[in-house]
Amino acid sequence: MKSKIKVKNKRGIPFESRILISALMILLQIAVFFMMMYSLSTKLLWIYSFIEFLSMILAVYIINSHTNPSYKLPWTTFILIAPLVGVPAYLFWGGGRVFPPFRRKMKKSEAHYLKYLPESDDILAKLEYEDIHHSKQAHFLKTESGFPLYANTSAEYLSPGEVFLPRLLEELEGAREFIFIEFFILAEGKMWSQIYEILRRKAAQGVEVKVIFDDFGSIKRQHKGFVNRLRRNGISVAIFNKIRPSIDMFMNNRNHRKIVIIDGHTAFTGGINIADEYINHIERFGYWMDCGIMLKGDAVLSFTVMFMSMWTFTTGQVLNGDRYAKRIPQPHDGFVLPYCDSPLNDRDPAEGIYMQMISSAQRYIYITTPYLIINNSMIDALCLAAKSGIDVRIVTPKIGDKGYVHPVTQQNYEPLLAAGVRIYEYTPGFIHSKIFVSDDHTATIGTVNMDYRSFYTHFECGAWLCSNNAIIDIKSHLNSILEKSEEIKLEKWRKRPILQKLKQHILHLFAPLL
Repeated sequence: MKSKIKVKNKRGIPFESRILISALMILLQIAVFFMMMYSLSTKLLWIYSFIEFLSMILAVYIINSHTNPSYKLPWTTFILIAPLVGVPAYLFWGGGRVFPPFRRKMKKSEAHYLKYLPESDDILAKLEYEDIHHSKQAHFLKTESGFPLYANTSAEYLSPGEVFLPRLLEELEGAREFIFIEFFILAEGKMWSQIYEILRRKAAQGVEVKVIFDDFGSIKRQHKGFVNRLRRNGISVAIFNKIRPSIDMFMNNRNHRKIVIIDGHTAFTGGINIADEYINHIERFGYWMDCGIMLKGDAVLSFTVMFMSMWTFTTGQVLNGDRYAKRIPQPHDGFVLPYCDSPLNDRDPAEGIYMQMISSAQRYIYITTPYLIINNSMIDALCLAAKSGIDVRIVTPKIGDKGYVHPVTQQNYEPLLAAGVRIYEYTPGFIHSKIFVSDDHTATIGTVNMDYRSFYTHFECGAWLCSNNAIIDIKSHLNSILEKSEEIKLEKWRKRPILQKLKQHILHLFAPLL
């Protein structure tokens, strides 16, 4: 029988201590602020008037800033409606800002390892010669992400999680030198137990094992003493951006990446985290559909550089890149360009490659995404493609994982449907895959959701494929997903209940803040 998730510590108490303490400390800081305001009650009117004035100045600043237009409206509305809360919230978390020291720290971390990437543009020139049309996507990604295009790389599409896990375990068993693991969610359970058993044995055999996980994504999914147990077994652990009693801006920036690297010759990425719902051992939101991809060959080097940079950024430890930065070529199978996205720079490769693929499609573009929370520019691009005769299809979940997010996804249906975009909801449950595939020729798989957080506030990664055999497997699997999904029809959608429409409209207004 499938069990519900309820992580407990050794005494049977739900393990939420750190997050609870951090939340209470943040609330205490906010309470102190309001107590100070109350203690100055005789001057409260003047203080409130000043904040009102400040809110108007801030609203003018936001409207005239160069940030995404879809991001300006919710913040402006929030600040003007509730200035006492909105002004401090924007100053701490708004605008996509992070403290300059974090930017400098990441830039310094990357500088240790970017030198290992190939500098030659020979592969890109080869793609331009063979396919000038799709080479523009590669040129954009190389320019915007800083990572090169590779040949001599094979790709294997793996979906769902029950297919992904055995291949991952098989490759981990073959490790001889090092294993790097980086995930947003690392939850104890059946999936982790099988992985951990191999990691423990490999560490005992002298294989170097390093693990990074995001504290926010994993904090309620591990037993007490989890990290210490790993370290006692010779596994190095780095916890990204620990939850702490602070309301600083960087707490909003999470490491959403999923990467496994083995001996520099094999890499995995995709939407699959380490948690039992991802392999459908437990049920959450119906059947969990997800995917990953395994790369072998030269392109693995870019994922190795990504991991080493994140390790140094998180721990301060500089790794010996000469030991890990390898190129172990495989027979040529098209082209692969791994990429990552970061809130610590002003580049935008993740959203940009999605826009590139939409605008470059000649016959079709199929998309799967758990969230469809997109700005007007991407809505316009999808509508323009559909109106131009391109077969545009989008698959979203039938069962949402977040009650406040799924209505916002659905709010975007109507303008897309009206333009001819075909939208499907995956009826067996929740689809977490993040896939773009176009014209049997290009595809991208990774961790990037179609929402503001993935595009602007989280650390993300993916792999772009061109003329690779895995693309046909991706399309074939997408066709099978479409067969299990319900197509949303415009006329029927317009007749949905008025309360549902009202909820969607209200939540949509504040979508970038969710």
